[in-house]
Amino acid sequence: MTIIEIPAGWPADEAAALAVQRELRERLVRDEEGPAVGEGHVTGLDVAYDDERDLVAAAAVVLDARTLEVVEEATAVGRVSFPYVPGLLAFREVPTVLAALDALTADPGLLVCDGYGLAHPRRFGLACHLGVLTGRPSVGVAKNPFAFAYEEPGPARGDTSPLLAHGEEVGRAVRTRAGVKPVFVSAGHRVSLAGACAHTLHLTPRYRLPETTRRADSLCRRALAEALGDRPSPSGTPDSL
Repeated sequence: MTIIEIPAGWPADEAAALAVQRELRERLVRDEEGPAVGEGHVTGLDVAYDDERDLVAAAAVVLDARTLEVVEEATAVGRVSFPYVPGLLAFREVPTVLAALDALTADPGLLVCDGYGLAHPRRFGLACHLGVLTGRPSVGVAKNPFAFAYEEPGPARGDTSPLLAHGEEVGRAVRTRAGVKPVFVSAGHRVSLAGACAHTLHLTPRYRLPETTRRADSLCRRALAEALGDRPSPSGTPDSL
């Protein structure tokens, strides 16, 4: 098994990571609608950690955007590349996620991250980070609202409410199943917030979480278990900022 090592020159402390984050944020594209819903490919990205061994497994699962059938899957296992610092979690996993993406032969299309995009203290979460680095449209779909304020959306599937940071709409709470807790959607790179919400609803025909996230979550956990020789309890990751 090949372990993805921490790249040379990778930020080693909070100040260096913040400087990189600021530089990358200047390249963020926020004025595109994004790909049409149900066309091309959509790729789910997720990671699982083994904190004792300082390893992270990443999965990239390409789906046909119309049928939601799997087109291709790829995984990578690497070293955790940064300490745990809220707001800088992308730096822990980006090298390994990029390795999984690079292993694909199919066009990934839209990237769907288990985490946040513009719903981030500095408006540059994992979905933004990966979108800028790859040049691909990206969205974040998180399980929790982090520290942002919102009111419960209506009870029906498709109901939404704004996710607010000091009065600024940074995302939306989206009800993907009637009467079930919403997910928290934010635009990443080259996709509008309305487009991100539309894609999320298309990707959730049966369950609360997008098919992209469900499949990538299962795959990265399996990849980590295999890397550890089926030792117990590879853990998932909290929503990535």
